Amino acid sequence: MTTHKHALYTLSALALAVSQNLHAEEQAQPEADAKKSGLETIVVTGVPRRTTIMASSSSVSSVTLAEIEVSTPRSTAEAFRTIPGVRSESTGGEGNANIAVRGLPVASGGAKFLQLQEDGLPVMQFGDIAFGNADIFMRLDSTVQSVESIRGGSASTAASDAPGGIINFISKTGENESGSVSTTVGLDYDSIRTDFEYGTYLNDSVRYHIGGFVRQGEGPRETGYTSNKGGQIKANLTKEFDAGYVRVYFKHLDDKSVGYLPMPMYSDGDSIPGFDAQSDTPHSALFTQTLRLNGDNQISTGDMTDGMNPVVTSVGFEAAFDLENDWRIENRFRTSSVSGNFISLIPAEVASASSIASSIAGDGASLVYANGGSAGEAYGDDDLAMRIHTFDVTLNDMGSIVNDLKLTKSFSDDTSVTFGYFASSQSIDMSWLWNSYVMELKGDNAALLDVYAANGDSYSDNGLYAYGTPYWGNCCQRNYDTEYETRAPYINLATKFGDLSIDASARYDSGEARGNYAGAVTSTIDMNGDGTISIPEQSVAGIDNANPSIVNYDWHYSSYSIGANYQIDPSFATFARLSKGGRANADRLLFGKVEADGSVAEADAIDEVNQYEIGVKKRFDSLSVFATAFYAETEEQNFEATSQKFFDREYEAKGIEVESTYYIGDWDFRGNFTWTDAEIAKDALSPELVGNTPRRQADLIYSLMATYNFDKGAAGLSFIGTTDAYAQDSNDLEFDGYTQVNGFVSYNLSENLSLSLNVNNLFDTVGITEAEEGSVPDNDIIRARTINGRTTSLTLKYSFY
Repeated sequence: MTTHKHALYTLSALALAVSQNLHAEEQAQPEADAKKSGLETIVVTGVPRRTTIMASSSSVSSVTLAEIEVSTPRSTAEAFRTIPGVRSESTGGEGNANIAVRGLPVASGGAKFLQLQEDGLPVMQFGDIAFGNADIFMRLDSTVQSVESIRGGSASTAASDAPGGIINFISKTGENESGSVSTTVGLDYDSIRTDFEYGTYLNDSVRYHIGGFVRQGEGPRETGYTSNKGGQIKANLTKEFDAGYVRVYFKHLDDKSVGYLPMPMYSDGDSIPGFDAQSDTPHSALFTQTLRLNGDNQISTGDMTDGMNPVVTSVGFEAAFDLENDWRIENRFRTSSVSGNFISLIPAEVASASSIASSIAGDGASLVYANGGSAGEAYGDDDLAMRIHTFDVTLNDMGSIVNDLKLTKSFSDDTSVTFGYFASSQSIDMSWLWNSYVMELKGDNAALLDVYAANGDSYSDNGLYAYGTPYWGNCCQRNYDTEYETRAPYINLATKFGDLSIDASARYDSGEARGNYAGAVTSTIDMNGDGTISIPEQSVAGIDNANPSIVNYDWHYSSYSIGANYQIDPSFATFARLSKGGRANADRLLFGKVEADGSVAEADAIDEVNQYEIGVKKRFDSLSVFATAFYAETEEQNFEATSQKFFDREYEAKGIEVESTYYIGDWDFRGNFTWTDAEIAKDALSPELVGNTPRRQADLIYSLMATYNFDKGAAGLSFIGTTDAYAQDSNDLEFDGYTQVNGFVSYNLSENLSLSLNVNNLFDTVGITEAEEGSVPDNDIIRARTINGRTTSLTLKYSFY
C-alpha cells in the first residue's frame, strides 16, 4: 500500500498544481466559445449515456476527420498519433501497428489493452491476435464522421478486454445532404486513391449514407510491384421514429497492402549502403512467390504481393428507443465474415555472405545469385546478405458475432441506472507456413541467393534453403482453429448532486476457449515435382495434423470503475477515478501455456490492470486545457513470435496527459503531450529486468498542430514526436528521440472544388520505433522499423451539398 499511497499523493499534487494555475485565470465563457473549444462536444463512446466532455469523469476526446487530416496520415494507425496518451508505432504499413496507452506495455505486438471499434462494437475482440491486429481490418476514409477515444480505467467496464482504452470510428449517417469525391496522387511515390461518400434523407424519416475508397500503387517504400491495391465500401440506412431509430449497415473491405517488418540499418539509424532505411524494404519483384505446404499439408503457393490482405464483410444493425416510464433500450449487433492473408519478409539474420553460407552448408560454402541480372554469378564472400524468413500466414477464419444490449432507467434528469449484456464469439483460425531464404542486402529489387557447399553441392532451390525455419528451431509451422466466447453483464449508476456528478460501474466477464492446434512435423517431399529430392526437400516442415492438441478452458474476471466530476463553474471542472479491469488472453497462450488437457492456469488466462486518475478541465475565451494525472499497475502474460519468448511480469506506470486547443484570429492550435514514468515491477522469467524501463516506452510523446485559415483555404503544420526510448527491456540499446513534421496547404479553386498539397515527414527525419536487437551487435547492424521518409501527395476534392 505504500507504493499506492505515494503514487496517489504524487498524482494529487500534479492535479492540484494544474488546478490552481487554471483557477487563477478563470473567466466566463460564451456558449459559442465553449463549443468551439471542444469541451462541450457530445461523446457516445464508453459512456452509459451521451454526455459532454466537460461533464464526463473520464478522459475522452473527439476528433473530426478534418482535424485528423491536418496531420496528413498515410495510414489508419498514423491518425491515432494525434490522440492524447496513445503511442502508435505506425511503421508497419496500413496495419500491424503496435499501439499502447498511458504506459500500459506492448510486450509483444498489437494493441493488447486497447480496443479498436467501429460504431461502438469491436473490430476484433482481442487487439493483439498474432498477425491479426485489429487495425489490419479497418480503414480510415471519408465515411468516418469522427474518431472518439476514451483512455484510462473507465474503459474497463465499458468494453470487454479493453482496460486501457477505446478508439471508436463513428460513421456518417446522412444527417446532412452532402457528399464528396476526392482523388489523391503521390507526387514522389507511386500511389493513387479515390475516396467518395454521399448521404441524404430519402424522406422525412429515412436517411442513408454510402461511401468508401479504391486505391492502388507501390506505396511509400520501393517494393518493385503494385503492393497496395483494393478498397472498401460502407453503407448504412436509418429509419427514424418518434421515440428512437433503427439503423442497418454494411461494410466490405478487400485491400492488399504491404506489411513492413524490421529491416536492416545501423544502430544509430543510418542507412547501410545500397539499402535506404527510410524508403527501401526487402520486398522485391524478384521474390513474389513462395512454395510451401498449406494447413492441410498440400503443396501450395504463397503470393508475396498479397501482403496484408483482409477480406471483411460485415452486416449489422443498431436500434435505440425511449420507452414508457423513463426507460430506454439500445442494442447493437454485427456479424462479420473475415479471412485473408498476412505475408511479409523479415531478416532473421544480417551477416557476411560467407558466414551465412557456412552456417547452412559448412566451411567453404558460398553464395551465388539465384535470379536477376546477375543470375549464376558469385556473390562476394565479404558482402552483406540476409537470412530471410517469410511471415506467411493464412487467415482462414477471423470472423465474429457481437451483440451489446443496454437498458437504462432514468429516475430524474440527474440519476440513471444502466443494465447491459455483451456477448461475442471470435474465431481465430490460421495457418503459419513459414520458409527460409537467402537474399542480397539491397533495396530496389534485391535478388535471391543460392547456397553452394565447398564441393559444389547445391543447398538451396532458387534462394530457398529450408521449408520451415530451422534457424528458429522450426518453431513456426503452425495451425490452429479456435473459438473464443465472451459474455459480460454490466451495470452503471450515474447520479448528480448539484455540481457533483458521480458514476459507478461494474462488469463481469466470463468466457470459454475451445478448439485445437498443431505444430510442425518434417517429412521428405518432392515439392517442385522435378522427380529428384533436393537438400531442402529432404526435410520439409508441415503441420502435425495427426497429433493436434486441444484447447478447452474457461476464464472469468470482474471489473469496476468509480468516478466523480465536480463542475466548479461552467468553465472549470475536476474529476477523479479509480478502476480495476482485465484482459483475457487468447491465441498467444498456445504452444506453451496450454496444458495437455486443454486447460490454462488462471494466472495465465487473465491479466489485470489497476488504474487511478485525477484530472482537470478548463475553458477560457479561446483556450481549453484537459489534464489528467494517472497511475497504473499492469499484469502481462504474452508471447512474441519474432523472439520466440514468453513474458510473465508486472508493470507500473505513472504520468500526466495534457490536451489543449487554442484559437486566435484565423489560427487554430491543437496539441497534446503525455509524460510517463514506467518500469518493470516484477518478472518471473527474467528477474534481472526488474526496475528497467519497458521497451519502446519514451518519457514524453507529443503531437502539436497549427492551422492558419485564409479566405481561399488553409495551411498547417503538425509536429509528432517522442523522446529517447529503449529498444528492449534490457535497456542496453537506446533510440534517439525525433520530431516528425508534416505540412499541408489547401486552396479552394471554387466554392466546391479544392486542391491540397500534403507532405508527410517534411524534413525526411529518421525515427526508429522498434528493433529486434536489445544491444548493438558486433557489425553494428540492427533490424528495425523506422518512420517512412518524406512523401508528398496532391488531392483534388469536390464537395457537393
